[in-house]
Amino acid sequence: MADCIQAQVVIAGGGPVGMVLACELAGYGVSTVVVEAAAAVSGRPRATTLHARTVQCLVRRGYLGGLSHGGDGAAQATSVFHFAGIAGLGISAPAAEPEPVLKRTQQELEHHFEERARAAGALVLRGHRVTGLRQGPDGVRVTADGPDGAVTCTAQYLVGADGARSIVREQAGFACRTYPATVSALAGDVVLEEPGQLEEGWRRTRRGWIVAKHLPGGGTRLRTLDCAGAHGERHLPPTLQELRGEVARIVARDVPMRAPRWLSRFSDFARLARSYRKGRILLAGDAAHVHFPIGGQGLSTGLLDAVDLGWKLALTVRGRAGDGLLDSYDRERRPAAQRVIDHTRAQLALMRPAAELDPLRALFGELLGGQGAGALASMVSAQDTVLPARAVDASPWEGRFLHNVGLSTRHGRTDVIDLLVPGRPLLLLLGTAGDTYAGQARGWAGMLRVVHAEPAPGLPCEALLVRPDGYIAWAAGGGALRAALTAYFGLGRGAAGREAGAGVLAPAFG
Repeated sequence: MADCIQAQVVIAGGGPVGMVLACELAGYGVSTVVVEAAAAVSGRPRATTLHARTVQCLVRRGYLGGLSHGGDGAAQATSVFHFAGIAGLGISAPAAEPEPVLKRTQQELEHHFEERARAAGALVLRGHRVTGLRQGPDGVRVTADGPDGAVTCTAQYLVGADGARSIVREQAGFACRTYPATVSALAGDVVLEEPGQLEEGWRRTRRGWIVAKHLPGGGTRLRTLDCAGAHGERHLPPTLQELRGEVARIVARDVPMRAPRWLSRFSDFARLARSYRKGRILLAGDAAHVHFPIGGQGLSTGLLDAVDLGWKLALTVRGRAGDGLLDSYDRERRPAAQRVIDHTRAQLALMRPAAELDPLRALFGELLGGQGAGALASMVSAQDTVLPARAVDASPWEGRFLHNVGLSTRHGRTDVIDLLVPGRPLLLLLGTAGDTYAGQARGWAGMLRVVHAEPAPGLPCEALLVRPDGYIAWAAGGGALRAALTAYFGLGRGAAGREAGAGVLAPAFG
């Protein structure tokens, strides 16, 4: 391995977030290096949930092949979930969308995304821990220790996707807002001496919570929650005796257990970077935001960071981005993370076992079974996300997610998902009226995929500009198309004598 590696982008952290970002960048032809401290994908149980909007975005980028099943187009799909430990929350997605809640282990997802990143051309350096970084006006220098000694990587940009204890965030000096821990929690896999002593599922007592899941082979995955306060020595590794004592305290009886694996402790400590960009250094995933892991929203939020950042950073590196496009990553994703932090804190407040909260829990139980469930489900699954409008004269469609719709084009039947998989922004022209916009977009012909289609139910606009992640960048009736194209992709061919739109944005992967 060479001591010095040159790339256009270095990604610190090879978890699911870093690998999806590598898929995006390498797929757009950006030379990408992933620096990951772990020598192999960990088998430690971590996140297992991908929520609807994350699944929908990843499917549009072609990254869930073989893992997710699409809708049959005949009926709305619904998955049963929970809110603050209260069962019965139904999370739905439109009929033509994939299943709304995808259950896969983080280990499986990491393997899957890493294979795709390598196939797209990303260089993955496993067993390399970032030890230092320095930013200059034209790039970033990253040093890492590997099995064969020190390695130096130089690049135009560095992305810290290296988790909650991010070295990139700390060394680059990102300021953060933090929320101190108020609870103590334990997790681990054990073998119960008497398996029937703990029922599977969520259980609350006046002393705390236990979540139990029986595993193949006879083991049980346990999580406990003590709302009395933060653990006084939370940096010490937990023991089997501590977990057994905590379970006994919560259920008021001893539950003998043995063969502990993956013991860990966590809390409701939360943190949000005050900016996701500092010059040529950006943050994504847990490096940018952490929160109490209720509702399975952490991994989904980080993956949406990667999908939002990937195409914007790729266009920036290739000189094809409009002014401010890369900065829109912070404007779009940081408020989304703040919402997740706020909503998980609200769920934890509802989980506190005080008797005076029983009427509130009963009320939420009724809401989950009625009309109030829709708003909660959309919040947890991020399907209520609307991106900030680009201009004051924006169409009401701008910033909304374009759900999958079947389309009849000049080349046959297709749908929105298939049109977005190649990764190019989509200009969708509906009916003959949409043809008038084709001429306005000629200067960006190398950037766009222009598709003429018959009008379809649910698409009343004559024309839509759709981002690679599925969000609507512009819609007819919301200002000039040329202004939107310039904002996203810079000047088109012939503008001011330049050929900024020359060349083709043709992802090598997707």
